[in-house]
Amino acid sequence: MDWLQAIVLGLVQGLTEFLPVSSSGHLAIGKTLLGVEVAEDLVFEVTVHAATVLATIVVFRKQIWKLLCGLFKFKYNDETDYIAKLCLSMVPVLIVGVFLKDRVESAFGSMLVVGLALVVTAMLLFFSDWKARKKMSEAALADGAQAGGENTSRNGISFWQAFVVGIGQALAVIPGLSRSGTTISTGLLCGVKRENMAQFSFLMVLVPILGEMFLDVVGGDFAASSTGVLPLLLGFLTAFLSGLFACKVMIALVRKARLKWFALYCAVVGLLVLIFLV
Repeated sequence: MDWLQAIVLGLVQGLTEFLPVSSSGHLAIGKTLLGVEVAEDLVFEVTVHAATVLATIVVFRKQIWKLLCGLFKFKYNDETDYIAKLCLSMVPVLIVGVFLKDRVESAFGSMLVVGLALVVTAMLLFFSDWKARKKMSEAALADGAQAGGENTSRNGISFWQAFVVGIGQALAVIPGLSRSGTTISTGLLCGVKRENMAQFSFLMVLVPILGEMFLDVVGGDFAASSTGVLPLLLGFLTAFLSGLFACKVMIALVRKARLKWFALYCAVVGLLVLIFLV
C-alpha cells in the first residue's frame, strides 16, 4: 500500500464510519478499485478504526468526561443511568460477536447480501426521516408546545429503547447495513428525540469498536504486514480529520432530520449491485 492509497482509504473510512452509508461496504469497494489486497492491511484497518474512535472521543469529550465524573460519585444519577443504558445497548452486539461471528464474516463475501442490506438501510433512513419530519411539523403546528407522545424518559431514552437500538447495532454487522444509519433510524422510529439519538448512537459504538480492534490485534499476524509507517500515519491522520468532519455533520443532519438523501444514495447503490448481479 502506498501513501496515496492510504490517504484515499483513510478518507473513505473516516467519512463512512459516521455517515449512514456502510463503512465496511465502501472500504471494500475502495480496496478493490485501488488494487489493495484485503489480506495485507489488517494493521491499516485497525489504525483507521482507531482514528475514528479518537475522532468520536474528541467530538464528545465534554459529554464523556461528564459521564465519568458522574459515574465515580457512586450513586444513581443521570450519568449512571445513561451509562447503564449504553451498556444495555451493547448486549445484542456482544451476543452476535461471541456466537455468530463466523457466520457474519462468511456473509461478507456475498454481494447479494450487500445489495439487499443497502436497500434495507435506505428504507430505514427514509422512514425515520419521514417520522422525524412529521414530529417537527406537529411541534410547529402546536406553536412550540410539545407534540403528543413526546419521549419523557430520563436522559431522553428509555431502557427498552436503548435495547432496541442495540438490536439495530447487532444487525448492522451485516455488510451493507450502516451502523450509524441503523442505530439512529431505529432510535428515531422508537420515538427517541433527534437531539438525543445522535449522541447515544455514536457513544454506544465506542466499546464494541474498541473490543473488535483488540481482537484484531490479538488474533492478527502483524509481523507479516507490508504496510509502511508513512501510509499508516497518513491513513490515521486522514481518517481522524475526515471522521471529525463527518461526525459533526451527521449530528447536524440528524437534528434537522435530513437523512433522505442518504436513503436515496443507499437505494441507488444497492439496486445497482443487485442489477449487476442479475
